[in-house]
Amino acid sequence: MTTTSTSDYMQAYSGRLVALRQWRDLEDFWQVLLADDQAQWFVYAVGEPPPQHPVDSAQLKMIVAELDTLLHVDHDEDYCGIVYVDNRQSPSFVKIYDPNNLGSVCGSSGTITLPGWTISQTRPEDLQMAFPLPANRRRWWQKLLAR
Repeated sequence: MTTTSTSDYMQAYSGRLVALRQWRDLEDFWQVLLADDQAQWFVYAVGEPPPQHPVDSAQLKMIVAELDTLLHVDHDEDYCGIVYVDNRQSPSFVKIYDPNNLGSVCGSSGTITLPGWTISQTRPEDLQMAFPLPANRRRWWQKLLAR
């Protein structure tokens, strides 16, 4: 995963993250994430413009509750495995994959599957710009538009 950006956000995005494999791990993690009412969190829905300001504590609690519900409903598995964090006890970056767009999350297919959301303490960058479509997909799109 190579980008030309060296921002704190992109370093965290490309850095070492640990999967929350079990649903119980996710439940415990949400408690840690929500414990500090003073923490500044940016919540980014990939595909939307990156937020310019962090959400407040009440917004974060609401967003986490909604994401948790969506993940449990749409990822109908006995395990979680689609939420990744930089540090379970003292997080600063969270990557959440959309259960309806998993592709090959590990990147083993050679294509990058972007997460559905990130929650970070640094202001996000546009991931769709940082990781543009593969060349063959761009050519397909350009050919389609030329018709």
